[in-house]
Amino acid sequence: MAMFKKILIANRGEIACRIIKTARRMGIRTVAVHSDADRDARHVSLADEAVPIGPPPSAQSYLVIDRILEACRQTGAEAVHPGYGFLSENAAFCEALEKAGIAFIGPKVHAIRSMGDKIASKKLALGAGVSTIPGYTDVIRDADHALSIAKEIGYPVMIKASAGGGGKGLRVAWNDAEAREGFQSCRTEARNAFGDDRVFIEKFIEEPRHIEIQVLGDAHGHLVYLWERECSIQRRHQKVIEEAPSPFLDDATRRAMGEQAVALAAAVSYQSAGTVEFVVDARRNFYFLEMNTRLQVEHPVTEMITGVDLVEQMIRVAAGEKLAFSQGDIKLDGWAVEARINAEDPFRNFLPSTGRLIRYVPPAEKKGSVRVDTGVYEGGEVSMFYDSMIAKLIVHAATRHKAIERMREALNGFYIRGVSHNISFLAAVLQHRRFESGRFNTGFIAEEYPTGFDAADAPHDDPALLAAIAAFARRRYIDRAVQVSGQVPGHGRKVDVDWVVLIGSDRYPVTVEPTDAGYRITHKSTTYDLRSDWKLGEPIFRGTCNGTPLLLQLERRGLRYRIFHWGTQVDAVVMTERAAELLALMPVKLPVDMSRYLLSPMPGLLTEIAVAAGQEVKAGEKLAAIEAMKMENVLKADRDCVVAAVLAKAGESVAVDQPILEFE
Repeated sequence: MAMFKKILIANRGEIACRIIKTARRMGIRTVAVHSDADRDARHVSLADEAVPIGPPPSAQSYLVIDRILEACRQTGAEAVHPGYGFLSENAAFCEALEKAGIAFIGPKVHAIRSMGDKIASKKLALGAGVSTIPGYTDVIRDADHALSIAKEIGYPVMIKASAGGGGKGLRVAWNDAEAREGFQSCRTEARNAFGDDRVFIEKFIEEPRHIEIQVLGDAHGHLVYLWERECSIQRRHQKVIEEAPSPFLDDATRRAMGEQAVALAAAVSYQSAGTVEFVVDARRNFYFLEMNTRLQVEHPVTEMITGVDLVEQMIRVAAGEKLAFSQGDIKLDGWAVEARINAEDPFRNFLPSTGRLIRYVPPAEKKGSVRVDTGVYEGGEVSMFYDSMIAKLIVHAATRHKAIERMREALNGFYIRGVSHNISFLAAVLQHRRFESGRFNTGFIAEEYPTGFDAADAPHDDPALLAAIAAFARRRYIDRAVQVSGQVPGHGRKVDVDWVVLIGSDRYPVTVEPTDAGYRITHKSTTYDLRSDWKLGEPIFRGTCNGTPLLLQLERRGLRYRIFHWGTQVDAVVMTERAAELLALMPVKLPVDMSRYLLSPMPGLLTEIAVAAGQEVKAGEKLAAIEAMKMENVLKADRDCVVAAVLAKAGESVAVDQPILEFE
């Protein structure tokens, strides 16, 4: 079979762009599909052709099989790469493509049906003698049935959508009430996200690690594994930071997991790239969790340590080629770490953030060491209709310690404005002692940030350095001002040497002296020799401090200088001592009291108003539900109250902080 001349990517965002990149290198033309909301998206501009497929909701565009097939017919695409999510594990889609004579760049229908369905795959694993978690694998009829099963297995239990993925349709229940509520929520979420409301229940392994094995097979019976990925850093079952290899596994366990993953894939004659996920306990006992019959979001870390382009291999396998390497040829070189940059506000319980990317400057890519997979661009829009991912930042180094350092440095230079993002949170996790030591499990984020994330969770180890940076910027602005032409001779501005930097309630008296390449700034007995060619208005500051390289974000906002470094963000004001004294006397404007209102915590679609005007509401009772970025968010009363007025309607798009209800 000859190599494809044109393929269609049935996806959007960063994964569509990533597939296009490999296809272009292979000399294959690409076709993008897009909803109305994505007409100006990056993947559309990168592809050779683009076809509109419907309205913004994915159920009316990216999930409509007939529209994908029609796009193939219009463009003459010979094959379809589904990416991940959407139709990537939909057997009916694969079958429809086969009937139309179009190749599916993924596994065959029988493998998707056997392994893509969580219940069927668990039964298959049991039959093949694979170690599995105790649980109930048949379809659960209703909430009472779910409660009965949960009691029989013993709490805690995991309630999971059979067709689930990406953390959707998944709950952990520790008692009867949570089991009943979790069952109902999983069914609803699964029905909305996947069109399949079946769920199953299994024992929840305490202190677990989530470690997955990448497998790759061809149509000629060859199967290999490409080592493992550590995916235990998760928040609400969504992966946040992934790495390869795992800092927890020894060689014997790594080999045993890989061989078992291959055996499981062989049971369904697996072709293409796939991932066998395991849960691993503190004693390195591992249990089959599920198999994802598609490319994974975190596949780049595997590519970094092996040198294998998984998308290329998927395309070659779909074209009928044999794998060009065997198990013994697959190297394990160094360490790779991936961080997911999401449009969410970590300081507001990670609520989704949508809007236009006013500034978007990712760190520079360096072959073999820094990679950015993204589907956005400066001036583009982050939509409420799809997931919150802005980009994936991937780094590679010789050791885990060096890879973490490289990731932290790259995050320092990842500049995003216009939407909230989680970079501060990622930086805090990367410098956490438990993460650095490798001693963590899937409960890490819940345990270390039980009340959410706060600015205090990302303290800077040298806050006076931030004050020095602010003084550097202020002095550079002043030095430019005194050079403006047309000044009266003999009446030039006198530049002070002594300044006060205010950061919150902290005061940093500093002296600033010019040097050949910057300024020497002294605070108390500490001197910061800052050298940089930073120019006014540049968002990224690159230079040295006492001879050590320094990279951070720096911008002027009115009289303040906003600085971001190592996950810490501060607003600093630089002024004379007398000005600082007068500022302390200024009255503070109190915020407006909005406690009588239920405010939308995020932009999204108001799917339900659960109360009416005049209704008495008890603490904990459901008030409304908002859907944003494929997740349903239930708003509940925090106290007993009476609803005075309903200010918004179900079906309406609401903005962040928009009043929904008023209370008496």
